[in-house]
Amino acid sequence: MKRLTYTLLFLGLAAAMLSACAGAPSVSTPTQAATASAQISTPETAATGGAPVETLTVMTHDSFAASDSVIKAFEQANHAKLVFLKSGDAGAALNKAILSKDAPLADVFYGVDNTFLSRALQAGIYEPYASPELANIPSQFKLDPQDRALPVDYGDVCINYDKAYFKEHNLPLPQSLEDLTKPEYKGLLVVENPATSSPGLAFMLATVAHFGADKFVDYWASLKQNGVVVVNGWETAYYTNFSGSSGKGPQPMVVSYASSPPAEVVYSKTPLTDSPIGTLTGNDMCFRQIEFVGILKGTKHLALAQKWVDYMLSVPFQEDMPLQMFVYPVNQNAKLPEVFVKYSQVPEKPATMSPDEIAQNRDKWIQEWTAAVLK
Repeated sequence: MKRLTYTLLFLGLAAAMLSACAGAPSVSTPTQAATASAQISTPETAATGGAPVETLTVMTHDSFAASDSVIKAFEQANHAKLVFLKSGDAGAALNKAILSKDAPLADVFYGVDNTFLSRALQAGIYEPYASPELANIPSQFKLDPQDRALPVDYGDVCINYDKAYFKEHNLPLPQSLEDLTKPEYKGLLVVENPATSSPGLAFMLATVAHFGADKFVDYWASLKQNGVVVVNGWETAYYTNFSGSSGKGPQPMVVSYASSPPAEVVYSKTPLTDSPIGTLTGNDMCFRQIEFVGILKGTKHLALAQKWVDYMLSVPFQEDMPLQMFVYPVNQNAKLPEVFVKYSQVPEKPATMSPDEIAQNRDKWIQEWTAAVLK
């Protein structure tokens, strides 16, 4: 996601909650520490049998997580050692991959999403590879026809709401972006700055997609008049301002992720029979984030890198992701865990936008947003 981390996203969730918490076929995103067993930097080496072990370095964003058993299964099957180079959020990791492309720091890069995809492709950092696993992935996720960046997961940046607040105040839920400007919702929404936050950027893009590039600023001016609260990052928005997670914040609505409700259940200190938060899923109220993996040009381990990409797109890895990174699998054969099926609310019509359009206008739109909302 978002992805938006998402994304997206839930490394901050797990760290704060207990370690507790941007219409596709298998119901997907940001930014998030997952369980201790999922905190990966350098997993144990596979059994070598005395022979040399080939090492594969995978650059990722900081929210990457996978089960030790899933990592070790790949290592043992391929007589390999995996090293994960966590490199900041998706934007920072991409910058690092681009700046080091003449002397790459890794063999594979995972974590760039559709908001930065065009920049990655224009920089020419990837080696094309048409994985056979692409046959199991719906075309809507395949945004690079040259197979340089292959889709791995998706998620939706949406507005989460505090169920208890709306029930106690007998307040109907907003059904559209337009509803959020109504007086009854004055001061009830906290969002993230799109210049400093992946989910904040994704939500801004949703408003651009819905209202148009020439009208979205007018919408944000209306939100500002209706008391929208802006913070720099997801963690502050979710844990300080939002009432649905900590129970102490003043805003009962927050820009977060469609996968936040199941995350609240998974990381709750006490067993829950229902999630305390829900998701607003009206048309264009969410933005779909897709994350990609690609083989970096200059790798000296091409065959092993291809096997790793195949593995990330295969069912074992895809089914591991939801409870590790709170994103959804793109492989149509992967099954979701029950907690996702029960508590996720997936939008039927999330906002989308081509990576090229985002790349061409992102900075301009952020500047226009900043002038309208923060000045």
